[in-house]
Amino acid sequence: MTLTTSSMNARDVALNFRWSLHELLIDKPVRVFSTFSCGGGSTMGYRRAGFDVIGNVEIDKSINAMYVKNHHPKYNFNMDLRDFNKLNDLPDELYNLDILDGSPPCSTFSTLGQREKGWGVVKKFREGQKAQRLDDLFFVFIETVRKLRPKIVVAENVVGLLDGKAKGYVHEIIQGFHEANYQVQIFRLNAASMEVPQIRNRVFFIANNQGYSKLKLEFNYPPIYFGSVRSAHGIEGHSVQDKLVMEAKETDKNFSRLTSTGWGFSQKIVKDNEVCPCNDSHAAKFRLYDRKRFSNEDFINTQTFPQDYDFCGNKVSYVCGMSVPPNMMAHIALEIWRQWLKNVDFRKY
Repeated sequence: MTLTTSSMNARDVALNFRWSLHELLIDKPVRVFSTFSCGGGSTMGYRRAGFDVIGNVEIDKSINAMYVKNHHPKYNFNMDLRDFNKLNDLPDELYNLDILDGSPPCSTFSTLGQREKGWGVVKKFREGQKAQRLDDLFFVFIETVRKLRPKIVVAENVVGLLDGKAKGYVHEIIQGFHEANYQVQIFRLNAASMEVPQIRNRVFFIANNQGYSKLKLEFNYPPIYFGSVRSAHGIEGHSVQDKLVMEAKETDKNFSRLTSTGWGFSQKIVKDNEVCPCNDSHAAKFRLYDRKRFSNEDFINTQTFPQDYDFCGNKVSYVCGMSVPPNMMAHIALEIWRQWLKNVDFRKY
């Protein structure tokens, strides 16, 4: 297992946290297909790098509708990836992909979740979805790799996959790629060093079947502090948490000290002179600046989502928390272009 951590800038690329979808241009002949696409955090990263994301697979109806509204995919599959893998009438273009992307749902491997207790359990990932196992979805994704045979595969997951008993899954994943005749590297990266105003540690599996040399991903962009990206005003609330935050001190990073029972570890208190902690899909965040909740703009900016993104009525914090920060994926995509694809003769394909 090759595990690489970030250490320095790989190239001089500037990706502002404030940007818009209408600015995007396809300027590289790279075709990408996204699975477990959610709202398109990865998709927007590839698009910021100038790649052409031609389609997606997403199981959730409302999330998929949001993806379609914002990204207008040529090929859209609103279904379980297991069902997609059974299709026999896919367009030829999907069998000639440069990159297959996927972020298999990872809550069962999160250090904040049930971990081993949730492995093998059939449940609904969120309201409105069909019941399914979550811990085997990475292997379903590898079946998609076998089916479509893309040149490159990029898969993102939580770093909890590298800890404890979950390491057994990692070895099985590596074996799955090898059996499919792909060479795979594993990178542990922090979005905070990749022009994202958020501490977000994630693991990326990047594989290829073209015999490319080892990929090097090394990033050390300066941190972007919350005070430079937050909105002018937070959101007023009336819960117990909204009252407790008034008692917070500069040293408090969460609510654990403010409660008699110690609950509230996941509810973060964010300071202007610090990088925002990881956005997740459920826990609340508060600003020490005005002792109010994060605004939608705060979530959008710390996730590097575009300013003109249409959430179609979906909860902004949920969509952002479930997504790969576009700037994070954009830097990875630009390095794949620079190191692997820049000199490829695409006319042969």
